[in-house]
Amino acid sequence: MIRENQRIFNTVQILADAFIFLTSMGCAYFLRFYRYEGGHIRLEFYLQLCVVAIPIYLLIFNYYQLYESYRSKRLLLEIGRIIKANFAGIIFIFLLSFLIKEVNISRMVILLFGFFNTICMLISRIALRKTLRAFRRKGYNIKRLLIIGCSNLSMDFSKKIMSNKNLGYFVVGFLSNKMSACDVPPFPYGIPHKGTFSDLEEVIAKEGVDEAVVALEYDQYDALPDIIEICEKSGTKVSVIPFYTKYLPARPYIDEVEGLPVINIRRIPLDNLLNNWAKRLFDVFSALVLIILLSPILLAAALGVKLSSPGPILYKQERVGLNKKNFMMYKFRSMKMASDGSDKTAWSTRNDPRKTKFGTFIRKYSIDELPQLFNVLEGTMSLVGPRPEIPYHVYNFKEQIPLYMVKHQVRPGITGWAQVNGLRGDTSIKKRIEHDIFYIENWSFLFDLKILIMTIFKGVVNQSE
Repeated sequence: MIRENQRIFNTVQILADAFIFLTSMGCAYFLRFYRYEGGHIRLEFYLQLCVVAIPIYLLIFNYYQLYESYRSKRLLLEIGRIIKANFAGIIFIFLLSFLIKEVNISRMVILLFGFFNTICMLISRIALRKTLRAFRRKGYNIKRLLIIGCSNLSMDFSKKIMSNKNLGYFVVGFLSNKMSACDVPPFPYGIPHKGTFSDLEEVIAKEGVDEAVVALEYDQYDALPDIIEICEKSGTKVSVIPFYTKYLPARPYIDEVEGLPVINIRRIPLDNLLNNWAKRLFDVFSALVLIILLSPILLAAALGVKLSSPGPILYKQERVGLNKKNFMMYKFRSMKMASDGSDKTAWSTRNDPRKTKFGTFIRKYSIDELPQLFNVLEGTMSLVGPRPEIPYHVYNFKEQIPLYMVKHQVRPGITGWAQVNGLRGDTSIKKRIEHDIFYIENWSFLFDLKILIMTIFKGVVNQSE
């Protein structure tokens, strides 16, 4: 019944998306040519173009997993996929118009179509989520779940899904090979003990189980083949929570090498080539625009540094970046030149005597960081990412702080999730790394935009200065 509902829902969703495609194209056309008296291609052509593009759009949406179940999919992740799918769709429409050699097609109509289509898609998906959650809260479209195994993992899993009614699960009970119910630790929310593993087939039939989740201890894995066989035989979907999950430092995902499943310990969205390219293109374009817009400030800062103390305008310091490769990071010099090499090992402090008066000013307002826009153009840095450290600190911290070196799996940034949360300067390295890893594992284009906006309001003024 659940699978049938999902198929019906997917069909309705596809038809709704097709309707949104056509409506968005019509809205884009009328907005562009409303009261326009010059010659232009009629609406019929754009609608025909849209009809031809709909199957490709649906395939693109399917590729981005936008027709999968909403139960456990995060909204922010889905929003990012919708934006990327529409971006790919617009590129296809431009290619299609090129192939049919229609030179008079309005590029503005296509861009407006992409904008309207994206907005309407986002609204429709949010509305569907709220509707489905309302149905689930009332007891409709509920999946009946059986927990197999009695462990801390199975209890934690049960607690999380039972505390979130929006997921639409009802746990009918759990199975354990304990000798009696008295030996079984109490499950949360009064989930009943339904018997041992040998009772699995009977419990599935009696309770109408839709899905089984297996969470066994390491010494119980000899029972796993029989459990999977019984679930498959009864047509019950089965999922496995490995006993070693508690040892994994991050959200793992399954990869495939020559047909063999391989568990990757850490999911890094920027390992995806399309994500990486999109971020890089945004970095280059934004850096160029910012350099042009901020050129008066850059020139004024350069003049101020030159007049405030003898020495070079730019301060170049070796930092550790992507793939643990060293690079030279640029800053406006804010201190007097050190002859003893202390700048390679020592952090500056709030009342550091080496700082010039002008240097204190530009550091307070992060003006000293602006030359790193040229690092972005070079490709050694990104606008957003973990802040890079000097080699001396990197080699010390990697022995002291677990997971410290994970930050070097992406490009370092001018600003980052840690910095906009107040973790800059002489603050906790451990907390900084926790924020950096959260960013690396949860990267999305929208997350980058959020950090950039937060930087404007929270990250420009350095409170540590």
